[in-house]
Amino acid sequence: MERKAHETAWQECLDIIRDNVNPQSFKTWFEPIKPVKLSNKVLTIQVPSQFFYEWLEEHFVQILQKSLKKVIGANAKLEYSIIVENQNSDNQPFTINLPTGNSSKPVNNELGMPINLETPIKNPFIIPGLKRMNIDSQLNPRYSFDNFVEGECNKLARSAGLAIAQKPGGTAFNPLMIFGGCGLGKTHLAHAIGNLIKQQHKQKVVVFVSAEKFITQFIDSARQGNNNQFVNFYQYLDVLIVDDVQFFAKKERTQEVFFQIFNHLHQNGKQIILTCDRPPKDLKNMDERLLSRFKWGLSADLGTPDFDTRVAILENKMYQDGITLHKDVVEYLAHNIDTNIRELEGALISLLAQGSLTRKHLDLNLAKQIVKNFVKNSTREISIDYIQKLVCDFYNIPVEAVKSKTRKREIVQARQIAMYFTKDLTKASLKNIGIFFGGRDHSTVIHACQTVNDLIETDKKFRQDVEEIEKRIKINTF
Repeated sequence: MERKAHETAWQECLDIIRDNVNPQSFKTWFEPIKPVKLSNKVLTIQVPSQFFYEWLEEHFVQILQKSLKKVIGANAKLEYSIIVENQNSDNQPFTINLPTGNSSKPVNNELGMPINLETPIKNPFIIPGLKRMNIDSQLNPRYSFDNFVEGECNKLARSAGLAIAQKPGGTAFNPLMIFGGCGLGKTHLAHAIGNLIKQQHKQKVVVFVSAEKFITQFIDSARQGNNNQFVNFYQYLDVLIVDDVQFFAKKERTQEVFFQIFNHLHQNGKQIILTCDRPPKDLKNMDERLLSRFKWGLSADLGTPDFDTRVAILENKMYQDGITLHKDVVEYLAHNIDTNIRELEGALISLLAQGSLTRKHLDLNLAKQIVKNFVKNSTREISIDYIQKLVCDFYNIPVEAVKSKTRKREIVQARQIAMYFTKDLTKASLKNIGIFFGGRDHSTVIHACQTVNDLIETDKKFRQDVEEIEKRIKINTF
């Protein structure tokens, strides 16, 4: 079958484009295009969406113009036939034509309606009119990077947030999706990024909004017939932070309008920050187009903080509040409350309140009473990591030393004592204990335990050391 003129012309253009863009970009942005017709040096191509058209115009317009000029001639033009999904009926999708160009007015929906920024835009956060100085960011100034403690559980998200604050909309982290379980600091980090952007880029318009608040605002705007003003407001922002986007699930109309806002902001180099209680791949009842956009930038997990990070969080909180607690109390709280940061800080606040109201001394016994309200099972198995840390702290040596191959006397003694308590106080097998101590075999563990038992009977100083370590370990159990 003979190829038609528009198909031949477009294929020749593709041959040129293929040599000038990377393979992934070619596959994503050019393979889905279909040539429609060629008339009077005007080539019409069909693209899947308004956003697709905008992306081509923003990123590939020069190569498109050069290829058209070479294939069709000096006066060649390109028109787009854009598929617009008509989701409210069973009719087939229809198309609209848009001419190519280097500049165009920003659009607020998939029908290409221009935004008139000279028209007053209703602020859904109550303030009438639209003046940059009048838009309240809705950010909580208490949340900052200074009081967001870094740990292995949040290092990636925190680093990405700092990079975004330096250059909002200008990094590869757009959108930034921060996800994780309840109470792990997602909202804190999102506020911290927004606050730092406001400090360093005073001209930027930043708004933080919860997904639930966004939904309520959209419903109110629809009821009042102000949908366009609602969309225009959010498309006017430089930085949009949306908290708990999982609540958009099953809200089809809200997803549709957020899709429009997202496309416009992203297309115009504006920064989008989202938080969610799960990774994008696990979100259900979400528009696939929206989900694909959530995955464009960086998805960063906030995990459960480890023991050292939990201690650092408590110490940071104490420093901010100008209080001091004994190290044993702090470590007890950190060891026993390992679910999330919110519960950890809640336990500290409860401890302080209880001590203040009852005028009790903030000691270990009071901490144990408080912790009963925060953990379901008050009898906890002590972890091997914690035993290693307490033993190494006692002898003032690094934990890595007892896992190493060194045969220094003081290291060997600490390693043997840690193995002894691990066997006695945990359910770990001899094989697993050996693995935790640098991959040693079970016979080494047996030998260590026997050596400790022998020295307890024959060496008074050694016996005192073991008793003191045992005391320090067992203050963390009931």
